Amino acid sequence: MARRLANPLVPDVAEVATELVAIFASGIFFSHMAITLGRVALGFLVAFVVSLILGICMGRNRYARQFFEPAILIGLTVPGLVWALLCVTWFGISLTTSTLAVALSLSPPLTLSIAQGIKTVNADLQEITAVYRLSIWSRLRFLFLPTLTPFLLNGIRIGLSMGWKVIVLVEIFGLSSGVGYRLNTEYSAMNVAGVLAWTIGFAGVMALLEYGVIGGIERYVTRWRRVATV
Repeated sequence: MARRLANPLVPDVAEVATELVAIFASGIFFSHMAITLGRVALGFLVAFVVSLILGICMGRNRYARQFFEPAILIGLTVPGLVWALLCVTWFGISLTTSTLAVALSLSPPLTLSIAQGIKTVNADLQEITAVYRLSIWSRLRFLFLPTLTPFLLNGIRIGLSMGWKVIVLVEIFGLSSGVGYRLNTEYSAMNVAGVLAWTIGFAGVMALLEYGVIGGIERYVTRWRRVATV
């Protein structure tokens, strides 16, 4: 398409590759990517702590579930763009903006996933742990966490996929560093090849985190599970 149109708005592969090599060679990609990853990690940490507490409460207590469930469902339907705009409006250009925007987008799917996982914990096993008076830590380690692992990983995947989009929007709208900021800079200069280069680099890092980090954690924590051979 690029060759047929011969239009600067549709760069060919060579132009995009040149931009990609340039941002990698100069180190600018890694510095801005590290900033974006740090913001996402901080927002994810806040969301994980809040979601773990709310998810366990909703899964174990009917009244807590009835109270928090409407807010969780509303949170699932709110677009990431809205969180980005509201946080930039309320908190301006600060670390609080990116942290809260990511946390607000990650918390609903992660909380719902944890709550669903808690409800699937075997009732007979819960009664056995009560009979033998196992400590809360032992119940959490040997009963709840093994059951919750698939739900946690699924919630993390869904939440992070939303978090990446939100953090880029926040950086585009109000921050002066990060991948979103660089995308906005390239867009302002009408450098489509630059926009595509940053997008490809960003997508590559996300794929590396998905298959290398999250996938590796999943393989490690589920290594005890028996895999069917038929």
